[in-house]
Amino acid sequence: MATAKNQTVGRMSPRQKMINLMYIVLTAMLALNVSSEVMNGFTQVQSGLLRSNRTITARNQAMLEQIAAFNNKFPKQGKQWLDLSTEVCAQTDSLYNYIDALKLEIVRKADGPDGDVNNIVNQDNLDAASEVMTKATGGKGKILREKIDKYRNYILSIIDDPQKRESVRAALSTDPYKAPGIAANQKWEESMFENMPTIAAVTLLTKLQNDLRFAEGEALSTMLNNLDTGELRVNHLEAFVVPQSRMVMRGTKYSANIVIAAIDTMQRPRVYVNGHLLGNNRGLYEVTASQSGKFDYSGFIEVIGRDGSVTKRDFKSSYTVFDPLATISAMMMNVLYAGIDNPISIGVPGVPSSAISATMTNGSLVKSGDHWVARPGKVGTNCEITVTAEIDGTRTNVGSTTFRVRKLPDPMPFITYKDANGQSARYKGGRPFSKGLLLAAGGLDAAIDDDMLNIDYRVVSFETVFFDSMGNAIPEVSAGASFSERQKTAIRRLQHGKRFYISRVKATGPDGITRDIAPMEVIVN
Repeated sequence: MATAKNQTVGRMSPRQKMINLMYIVLTAMLALNVSSEVMNGFTQVQSGLLRSNRTITARNQAMLEQIAAFNNKFPKQGKQWLDLSTEVCAQTDSLYNYIDALKLEIVRKADGPDGDVNNIVNQDNLDAASEVMTKATGGKGKILREKIDKYRNYILSIIDDPQKRESVRAALSTDPYKAPGIAANQKWEESMFENMPTIAAVTLLTKLQNDLRFAEGEALSTMLNNLDTGELRVNHLEAFVVPQSRMVMRGTKYSANIVIAAIDTMQRPRVYVNGHLLGNNRGLYEVTASQSGKFDYSGFIEVIGRDGSVTKRDFKSSYTVFDPLATISAMMMNVLYAGIDNPISIGVPGVPSSAISATMTNGSLVKSGDHWVARPGKVGTNCEITVTAEIDGTRTNVGSTTFRVRKLPDPMPFITYKDANGQSARYKGGRPFSKGLLLAAGGLDAAIDDDMLNIDYRVVSFETVFFDSMGNAIPEVSAGASFSERQKTAIRRLQHGKRFYISRVKATGPDGITRDIAPMEVIVN
């Protein structure tokens, strides 16, 4: 059988190549409006294509008979191939006969009701093919294109060899065509039959029949190559990556076996896991991890040979389920403060940040770069941050944390000035301070500055208290956050070593709350 197979599964013969080349040359000559000699040339190509079609048809019939003979000897393994090959031949014959009918209709449109495809009188008629195939009254070229597309996809579903698939796809292509000098693409049927002489249109259709027989032969040869009476066969190689785990902790190793697996696309194995047959033909085993711990599983794979024998291979493996774990922490503090943006760090081991989402009660939570920003609402009401992560395509709740919400602590007042190096500095009282720097400062500032929070406040008003020579307190009111003119005058009159006090300081924070803050003592140097 192997010898017969090799004889029947052939590539395009030199004669067929010569006929195709003649067809291309004559088509080019037709584009140059070459006269009756070209018409005679198409007649010669038509005759050659008909002979080639008969040869290919005989070859395909021989392959079909070999498949039938195999089925007679091994009916259990051969029936599916005989049924498929018979269907392929039936589909091809149907489209082949439809093209024969189109050729006859074109010829009769050119020569009248007694027109004969084998003896065309008006070979140079430019209207017949257009009227049958492209005009609104005919339009059968579109129907033919749709039939070819359907047939091509059917044949390609059978052929698994990439080179054969590409050959069939090219031979039966119905892609739009862009003719020289024409801006827009032409439909396949327009480029094939618009203003085409009758003899040329018939030759094109005969060439198409030749391509159908070629595609039929490629499909039959594929089925013939898959026939076997002995051990397991494979017809497709695939690359697989088999990781030990898809979740890897930072600092550990990612390990995977990269292998090539040989499979038979026509005979998928049956996989049993823990005594149950998998519900798919891809060997995909899935189980819901409902509890943590280590879980073992085992089973076997069954592959049926061409002779009906069964090959069985056992396997066993295990997997570990761990509880969902999310790390949620405030980056600055262990509580959240109302009215300000609180940076939050959220992470899930083994899960990229792009696959993590989070929500918060009593406030808003948004992602900003590589961290999150929480802005609580009501003071005294806890807020809960809940984190979900996408793990192996499934979104899972991986943890939540509750935070207390407090109002911001009171800020401290200070006077901002420039030091000897021109850098901004803060005078917080309690030590001698230059009168010149004091007057240059212009006013009072306030902020929370405790190495954890660095939040500026806006001073609304304050008072200064000076003492006269009799020890009487003289208060002066500021101009908002700035020293008033009366306060500056009082400062200028102070002698070195004297002091005054800043009190009744009111400041408003980012939470919108205006509060009274601590006074400060200023010693004039």
